[in-house]
Amino acid sequence: MTGPAAQTAARSEPVGGPVRLATNAEITRLQEIERRAGAPFAEIGMTAVAEDEPPAAETLAEFVAAGRAWVWPDATGLPIGYLVLSLVDGQPHIDQVSVDPDHAGLRIGKRLIDHAVTWARARGLRELTLTTFTQVPWNGPYYERLGFAYIPAAEEPPELRAIRAAETAHGLDEWPRASMRAHLDAWAMG
Repeated sequence: MTGPAAQTAARSEPVGGPVRLATNAEITRLQEIERRAGAPFAEIGMTAVAEDEPPAAETLAEFVAAGRAWVWPDATGLPIGYLVLSLVDGQPHIDQVSVDPDHAGLRIGKRLIDHAVTWARARGLRELTLTTFTQVPWNGPYYERLGFAYIPAAEEPPELRAIRAAETAHGLDEWPRASMRAHLDAWAMG
């Protein structure tokens, strides 16, 4: 086993919680989480991904202001995982979900995604999308286990197609990458 899950495979219960809204004061911490969460990509030869800059403070501040940035805090209240959600083609889209590798394997990411599902269901939305690396164990295969399915490129709606085009222009398609969708009525919480 490699990557984040290998570091904490023996642990099963997360520390801290529950999910709460992120604050502007935590934006620098979210960027730190992103940098730390990117490091394991270098271990599998994806150094460019590992060295990619986290979302800009201004971008994260927009998610905070919109009420679509959530964190999982540790026992002291310090964020150790986060998720930011946008609306793409009228449906919620996970722009980023990251967990500090010191806390990987504890289902913190799943709890954050469950929160996004609850948020979306409360608004009558029907699906949740994301883009991911298809062959990275803690990306595409992980999301498949949670209930996401790959969207054929020909079936991507326009705004999601534009996100994929921007990712390709950024060089992310050097490694296999795709869009995924989960239908909220079939989502299994927990």
